Amino acid sequence: MYALLLMLPILLLVARLIYFYTLQRGRPEADVRNMRGPRRLMVILGSGGHTTEALSLLRALDTKQYRPVTFVLAETDTTSAVRAVAAWDGMKDDMKFVKIPRSREVHQSWLSTLLTTGKALVSAFPIVYREKPDIILCCGPGTCVPICLVAWLFSLLFVQRTVITFVESICRVQTLSLTGKILYFFCDIFFVQYESLSHSWPKAVYLGRLV
Repeated sequence: MYALLLMLPILLLVARLIYFYTLQRGRPEADVRNMRGPRRLMVILGSGGHTTEALSLLRALDTKQYRPVTFVLAETDTTSAVRAVAAWDGMKDDMKFVKIPRSREVHQSWLSTLLTTGKALVSAFPIVYREKPDIILCCGPGTCVPICLVAWLFSLLFVQRTVITFVESICRVQTLSLTGKILYFFCDIFFVQYESLSHSWPKAVYLGRLV
């Protein structure tokens, strides 16, 4: 009897995982359509080309349907917020910027990366819980990883259903980025911009060049 009680939480978690991956995760488009009112959007920015690609994708969105928008960027990113404000000048009242510790700096050792990623992961919990995004859009920066992992966990545990959308960088022609290889298993929708990648990664969606 006691053994059964101890196993019950594990069995419930396994059942939830099966449901999550076979049913709920299989209908992200329906989840978006069923959302009432404007969708709360969270966009992960990254220095350089990642922000350029993210802002390019945002130009195609109906701002009446996707607001407010929370932009998440690394603490050491000094340019992305300025570029986002300039690109979305008419949306200032519906924009918010949140900073998070960077998971990994350029040329940082992998050992210290474990520590900085852990710090970023801890910081991601209150951000995702407070903002409660309906949709997360990310285009490849390492800052995506802690935010998306926490959003995935919250969806799994019924805290908040978030549709995680990853768009692989246009620079990735033959292989996925490290961020892409990690989030491939946690995203609801995973876009690649070269058809060859969709052959190697069956879950990936190819719709041509998106940026």
